[in-house]
Amino acid sequence: METTSVTISMFETLGLAVIAIYFGDWLRHIFPILRKYCLPASVVGGTIFSIISLLLYSTHIVELKFDYQTINQFFYCLFFAACGSAANVSLLKKGGKLIIIFAVLAALLAIMQNIISLGIGDMMNVNPLISLMTGSIPMTGGHGNAASFAPLAEEAGAIGAMEVAIASATFGLIVGCVLGGPFGNFIIKRHKLDTSSIKQTLNENLPTQAKRLYLNKSEVINAVFLLCIALGLGQVINSILKHYDVNFPIHVSCMFGGIIVRLLCDISTKDHKTLYEAMDTVGEFALGLFVSMSIITMKLWHLSNLGLALLCLLSAQVVLVLIFCYFLTFKLLGKNYDAAVMAVGHTGFSLGAVPVAMTTMQSVCKKYRYSSLAFFVVPVIGGFISNITNAVIITQFLSIAKHMLGIS
Repeated sequence: METTSVTISMFETLGLAVIAIYFGDWLRHIFPILRKYCLPASVVGGTIFSIISLLLYSTHIVELKFDYQTINQFFYCLFFAACGSAANVSLLKKGGKLIIIFAVLAALLAIMQNIISLGIGDMMNVNPLISLMTGSIPMTGGHGNAASFAPLAEEAGAIGAMEVAIASATFGLIVGCVLGGPFGNFIIKRHKLDTSSIKQTLNENLPTQAKRLYLNKSEVINAVFLLCIALGLGQVINSILKHYDVNFPIHVSCMFGGIIVRLLCDISTKDHKTLYEAMDTVGEFALGLFVSMSIITMKLWHLSNLGLALLCLLSAQVVLVLIFCYFLTFKLLGKNYDAAVMAVGHTGFSLGAVPVAMTTMQSVCKKYRYSSLAFFVVPVIGGFISNITNAVIITQFLSIAKHMLGIS
């Protein structure tokens, strides 16, 4: 039976995304357990909407298609520009060492993800190229890498690699959204990182919840204008790099644009606390909409392509990521509150994508306190460095998988 498709326009999608956020926020108030385990409103409301979309598709009533890519990229880049604007000189110095450590950890986890996928797949007699579609390709790489590398597996004879990779990426996105907040809550509670003495020590990093900086209209407008300038600078940086044949993600370029804007603002002796708070508020607004739109537009019926063997492979990935981020990421990054938030971010982009990392980190920070260091380090690693290292790692493991099949 053929299902009728209906295309939801860009602005209609935006409106639905906002409704999903409001609905998720209402559910968080009705069910305190959602707040206790740091589940974001955009994730709660967006997931319910995507389930409704799944039911409409499964019952052959209608298939909802969304026009959202352009506006979603704008909000994504706006959020990264806001992340960049939070980085002052001292933060840049402090984050340098952690970026190196985190980059190594991210690469190591990506390697382990592929070893696990090939190892368990071999034990379950799954085609190595298919089992690799549950490793770092969809997990650390997300839907983008899934769509990019799966055709290479299909060219080598792995029929259905694209469907498996997309379904695995969707699975990772959902699991990352659901587990990130509770995982962060567990670490913080277990290691007693939410004590009042620690909050006092790091008071300078607290956002509105603690300092109650009252924003006026002119500051908010100024913040939006400056972030738009950051987007423009990001595009210029991106264009210059492309001229020299350097492929650089546009959202990371916008983050560097935000850093430039912040450094220029810091030159002035004027107190910009409320301006920076306004930028953070605009960034939070952009992230909420991006995540909500990303989730409501998910095609959950892709998960129906997953058989028992692939579910086992993906479950193993979830266990690996949680163990790795707790015993290695959290501890090697300092075993403090910032490290806990960065560990949450690592679970996010190792199971789904950078937006999952950022929204789960934000949810944890809303309950406890803000971590400017985490919001600087994680986007640099998840949004840029790990994309490069993961591509190299994937290429090597594709060769290994082909060798296991006797393909030269």
